[in-house]
Amino acid sequence: MNIYISNLSYGITDADLRELFADYGEIISAKVILDRETGRSRGFGFVELADDALGQKAIDELNQAEYDGKVISVNLAKPRTDRPAGGRGGANRGGGGFNRDRRGGYNSERRY
Repeated sequence: MNIYISNLSYGITDADLRELFADYGEIISAKVILDRETGRSRGFGFVELADDALGQKAIDELNQAEYDGKVISVNLAKPRTDRPAGGRGGANRGGGGFNRDRRGGYNSERRY
């Protein structure tokens, strides 16, 4: 069972997640998601447990619990959906076009 944990403190590590879920059976993986550019935690992570029943018990007991000074949310992870190549959105982001408030061009003065 793959479990999604959000609202984690930024100092939480993979090892901390393993420790938090240790009482709920065999942990296949535990991963805090990091920002690619800064290497800093993004405040959420995933834990995969071998036993679905114990995974559900972990969700029931840890959801809305306080951990490291924050109230965490613990839920069943949703399957990852395919995203378009290039990451953050479509190719055409708009912009350009005519803007009535920006009249004139180089060295123009506002006269209205």
